[in-house]
Amino acid sequence: MEALPDAPAAALADVEAWQARKAYPNVLGGGGPVFGVAEELETGGWRIISSCSTSFPQGARDTMAMLFRGWARDALDAGDTESQQEWLRGAARLDWETVDELTVHGRRFRVVRGDQFIRMGPTGPEPPRPSDPDPAKVGHGNEYRGRTKGFVIDPYTPTGMSEGILRMELLSLVQARGTAPAAVRKDSLRALKTHPGGVLLPAEFTAAEFSDGHWAPTQMTNPSPQGARDTLTTYLRVMAPAMEQLDEETRAEYARAADRIDAERCDEIVIDGCRTRIVRVERLVRIGPDGPEGPRPSDHDPELPTAVQEEQLRAEGLFDENRAVSEEEAEQQRVAEEQAKEFLRLFEEQRRKREAAEGS
Repeated sequence: MEALPDAPAAALADVEAWQARKAYPNVLGGGGPVFGVAEELETGGWRIISSCSTSFPQGARDTMAMLFRGWARDALDAGDTESQQEWLRGAARLDWETVDELTVHGRRFRVVRGDQFIRMGPTGPEPPRPSDPDPAKVGHGNEYRGRTKGFVIDPYTPTGMSEGILRMELLSLVQARGTAPAAVRKDSLRALKTHPGGVLLPAEFTAAEFSDGHWAPTQMTNPSPQGARDTLTTYLRVMAPAMEQLDEETRAEYARAADRIDAERCDEIVIDGCRTRIVRVERLVRIGPDGPEGPRPSDHDPELPTAVQEEQLRAEGLFDENRAVSEEEAEQQRVAEEQAKEFLRLFEEQRRKREAAEGS
C-alpha cells in the first residue's frame, strides 16, 4: 500500500496528479529514452550524479569519464596519487570502450536509462502544473539546476497515491505491434520481466508544436518550465533568425511572440500559425533485482567513444593540418562563420534587452 504524503506541498502535488488523470487521460511516449549516470549507495538504492537528459548512451558514458577525471584532480590536490591513477584508468577505459558499468575506487557506477512520457487530453499535451517548481526569473531559467541530480532511485521510497498509480501505468506500457521496429518492441517486452519495478524521476519540460495534425517536441527537456520558455524565446530571437535566414517580417513576428512569452510567462502561444505549448514530461527509470535498467540493445547509440572517434578521424586524414580544403568545405566553413557571427550578435542583443527590462 502506498504511503500518503505528509507535507502540504506533497499533498497538493498528489491532488494535481489525480486531476491530471481526468483532464489528460492518455499517456504517450515522449520522444525516446534519456540516459544519465548513477552510483550505487551502500545504504541501498542508486543516486543520480548527472543530468539524466542525453539522447544517446554514449553521452552518459562521456559524462562518467568527465566525472572520473574531476575526482582524479581532487585526489591529486589531496596528494593521493594512487587514487588519482585509479580514476584516470577508469576514464581512459571509457574513452576506448563501450562500457555501461564500472567499479572504480570501490564505487559502482552505471549508465541508467529513463523512458519519457507525456499525458495527452482533448486539448493537447499536459502543460506545467501549479505545483511544479518554477523559481527562476525570465531569462534565468538556466540557473535552476532541477531535482534530478542527487535524486535517489529507490523503489521502497514512499510516494503519493496518484504517483503510485501513474508508476504502475507506465510500467505496464510496451511498444505496440507495428508502431516500432521489432527489436525495440522485443526489448520493451523483455524489460517487463527483467526490470519489473520503477521510479519516477522529477518531471521535466519541453516545447511542443502542433503541426500536421499532431503534437511533436521541438527541443530537449529542461528542469523547469521557465527554462523551457527561455529556450523557446532564444530560438525565436536568436537561433531561427541566424540559422534559417528569416525575412524581416518573420523576424519581427517571432520577436513579438518571444516578448509575449517573457511578459506573461505563458505556456501556450501561436507562432507562425502553429500552436506551441510548454509541456510536462514524465520520466520513468525501470528497476530490476540488480538495480536500474541500463541501455537496451535496440537503443539508438550512433556515437563512438571519444578516443575511437579521434583515431577514426585521423585515419581518414581529417586531422591533417596540411590537407587541402575543398571548395565545398571552404563554402561550408564560410557559411558557418557567418551564422556564428549573426548568432553572437543576436544573443548579445537579447542579453542587453533582458538586462534593460530587469533594471526598469
